[in-house]
Amino acid sequence: MEYTIKKIAELSGISTRTLRYYDEIHLLKPARINSSGYRIYGTKEIDKLQQILFYRSLDMKLEDIQKVLETPNYDPKHALQDHYQQLLEKRQQIDHLILTVEKTLRYQKGEITMTDKEKFVGFKQAKLQENEQTYGKEIREKYGEETIKASNQKWLNLSEEDFKDMELTEKEMLEALKIVMKNNDYHSQEAETVFLKHKEWLSYTSPVYSAELHKSLGQMYVGDERFASYYNERAGESAAQTLNKIIQAFAN
Repeated sequence: MEYTIKKIAELSGISTRTLRYYDEIHLLKPARINSSGYRIYGTKEIDKLQQILFYRSLDMKLEDIQKVLETPNYDPKHALQDHYQQLLEKRQQIDHLILTVEKTLRYQKGEITMTDKEKFVGFKQAKLQENEQTYGKEIREKYGEETIKASNQKWLNLSEEDFKDMELTEKEMLEALKIVMKNNDYHSQEAETVFLKHKEWLSYTSPVYSAELHKSLGQMYVGDERFASYYNERAGESAAQTLNKIIQAFAN
């Protein structure tokens, strides 16, 4: 069956303007252009649009979607299975938050008691699931299932006070990192502060510390754009690279 751009817009719920843009950037080309100049889409294009919208629902950028769809070994069935798993994980995040909200409402009504730890379980579970989706596969391959499981459990056991201290430690580390990035002195007091604060920050979730693990993390920060962007967005361009240099210099 074939569809005009207007019909496919009605069918999919996205605008004709968006479809035209997808055509312009070669993300979704029509099957053909008819004699009247209208874009015509077939079943193959419908299936591809569905895949695009699946990825968009997971907040993936269009350029990244295009890279995935254009890979030589792209398998729609495998991709759909991945979508399914990610949606289940996303639902689990929401379920944890809903449970925390429900318990908090009952607590505020005086129907139940609620420990300070319970008040933050939902948020920590949601953050844990988010990290799993983003970095889970890579860190498991690098550090092993048992290490990551112990780290996740330590994260879930953090008290409210621990959590606040962890955030403050990271903030102080980032402020010192900005100074090092400005003066480019990797042997300064600020550089040592960056290292010590980053080491302290790791201690909140790492079951054990080793210089080898610390150095390995530093290399991941520059070797994976997802890790790099975390620091670059918070401290400025080249923050991840600067942090890695400091870690490699001080960890021993």
